[in-house]
Amino acid sequence: MTKNYRVGLIVPSSNTTMETEIPAMLQSRMQIKPEETFTFHSARMRMMHVNPDELKKMDVDSDRCAVELSDARCDVLAYACLVAIMCQGPGYHQISEERLGKVTEVNGGAAPIVSSAGALIEGLETIGAKKVSIITPYMKPLTQTVIEYLNGAGIEVIDSISLEVADNLEVGRLDPENLIGHADRLNIEGADAVVLSACVQMPSLPAIQKVQDRLGLPVLSAGVATVYKILKELNLSTEVPNAGHLLSGKF
Repeated sequence: MTKNYRVGLIVPSSNTTMETEIPAMLQSRMQIKPEETFTFHSARMRMMHVNPDELKKMDVDSDRCAVELSDARCDVLAYACLVAIMCQGPGYHQISEERLGKVTEVNGGAAPIVSSAGALIEGLETIGAKKVSIITPYMKPLTQTVIEYLNGAGIEVIDSISLEVADNLEVGRLDPENLIGHADRLNIEGADAVVLSACVQMPSLPAIQKVQDRLGLPVLSAGVATVYKILKELNLSTEVPNAGHLLSGKF
């Protein structure tokens, strides 16, 4: 018997990648589990430029988005903007997830809340990664915000590359194959894993498995970690073909 799960996505208005990569991963999973299907439902928070002021204003809209998606009685909601959470201060993903969960409950459509920020931390902890190297599309000050947030969660960032693309639409147009070359420039000595895209808008899925095979280290992204957490919240197996170590089905 086929069972369908409704996945709600809370995304920045200029984000084009999460509605591409999350469905791609979960639809690819249907090769293994054809009896488990997914539909995707989005609500948008206004944001065009990735800077602290716009991110903080955008985050206010997440409550409205959670209400709208709970009207559709989604089975899980994913807040798909990593840096919007991280720029609010250490541990904010827990505050956001709890608040949005209450919003859906009050609206009569209670659903577990996944944040990309919290999912990335949990994903790294799950594979035992205490030291990582990361690639972001952000300007260097925002990359530093990500580094400090991960450090505050007990994850040491030993190297980072900032691609310094401020326009969020342009981030979504970056070629994921270029990440292979960027990853070659990372210092991975002593790293337990590589975060190929510490941003849910920077496309990376086609390169995840290639870079993992090339470097011989676990490779994941904020998007991969979000899918892992979605599947965990739905109590489903976490195997997705060609999506890296975290989604190998071992965890």
